[in-house]
Amino acid sequence: MKYWFVFCKSGLLLESHVDGTLSVPFQEEPPVEVKPWTTIHHITQIDGADAMAYAIDHPVGNSRYVMCELRESYGYLPMAHYLAAGKSHEILYWDSTTKFCGVCGGEMRLHTDISKRCTQCGKEVWPQLATAVICLISKGDEVLLVHARNFRRDFYGLVAGFVETGETLEEAVVREVHEETGIEIHHLRYFASQPWPYPCGLMVGFTAEYAGGELRLQRSELSKGGWFRYDALPEIPEKLSIARRLIDHWLESKKTP
Repeated sequence: MKYWFVFCKSGLLLESHVDGTLSVPFQEEPPVEVKPWTTIHHITQIDGADAMAYAIDHPVGNSRYVMCELRESYGYLPMAHYLAAGKSHEILYWDSTTKFCGVCGGEMRLHTDISKRCTQCGKEVWPQLATAVICLISKGDEVLLVHARNFRRDFYGLVAGFVETGETLEEAVVREVHEETGIEIHHLRYFASQPWPYPCGLMVGFTAEYAGGELRLQRSELSKGGWFRYDALPEIPEKLSIARRLIDHWLESKKTP
């Protein structure tokens, strides 16, 4: 028996049950017809069972299966299944964007589960991660929250940005904070990291404290933001994000006598 992570773009195929729950199809054969040109990827193992992934061209909707956006699946799936779904999405995205060699134009074919080799010149490629940093900045009983222009809902999150070539994670945090807010920080500490398969990221979380400077938002990136007391926060990110974990951790520290 295998777990089958079947995607149509960012939609994940899930099996619908009479009690209203949803689950990843678990059976021996693929749940949806596999075309002759379809590549089936081995992703990982879950409780000793292989997790497989492949892409389909059109969404499926019937009495047995429904399509669920990857983000939304967090609310239905066990964590191990959600993480495997995220990795599946990343591998499928990588597969779809590396069909041909960037050196000679030859056809790329799978060499291992996570590598491809050019059939002409032998160049090998692996899935690439876009590394980003995110930082919770506190000032006494206040925390800096911002609304990025690319947010799809009207919630406030934390300052974040991508790591540039040639800089450390810590340097990226300091740079992004200054670019987006104009302030200086100190007491920078690593918090945790999180895969972010939208489509192929790694989020690295930090905490820091305000050290000085006037808050000036980078309007090309942020639409609004400011300092908020722990007991008067606006709408904050959903539970699946490391931003929420950072905020919740800070809120817990405010409860400590």
